[in-house]
Amino acid sequence: MTDAEAFNQLFADYQGRFIRFAHSYVRDVAVAEDFAMEAFMHYWENRHSFKQESNVPAYILTIIKNKCLNYLQHIQVREQAAGRIKDQAAWELQTRISTLEACNPTELFSAEAMEIVQNTLEAMPVRTREIFMMSRYQNKSYKEIATQLNLTEKGVEFHISKALKLLRHHLKDYLPVFIYLFL
Repeated sequence: MTDAEAFNQLFADYQGRFIRFAHSYVRDVAVAEDFAMEAFMHYWENRHSFKQESNVPAYILTIIKNKCLNYLQHIQVREQAAGRIKDQAAWELQTRISTLEACNPTELFSAEAMEIVQNTLEAMPVRTREIFMMSRYQNKSYKEIATQLNLTEKGVEFHISKALKLLRHHLKDYLPVFIYLFL
């Protein structure tokens, strides 16, 4: 019997068994077929280095076993990496959710707006700031302010309008808070 005939007989006898063996581990018929074919090809290319009494099917099955092991170990490493990435993504998502739940936009928005109000008040002329603060912080009427500062009510109204115009300009992005706080 020639080498080719012996190989063909070996292939016919064992191909299906080797594919089923590989498939039982890798769970992919195409991969199992590839491993069996590669193992047969490896044997064919190295057939001259074997002794006559060598157990060729065991040799080929060992090649398939090692290919299956490498394949499964590669999948295991990939799955572990994917698991770590998924865990990291889950942690990051949970952190974002927790941060967002803890966030109180009213406090943040009000604090920023109050800082702008404070800076705007400090930049106002002294008389305008004084009149505005009496009106809005001390809840005095225009008449009370006019009497206390020896001004006309129109003069008080002028300073209040001037202060509100400055605040409106500086708080244009915070108008809802401005309306809530001062009007």
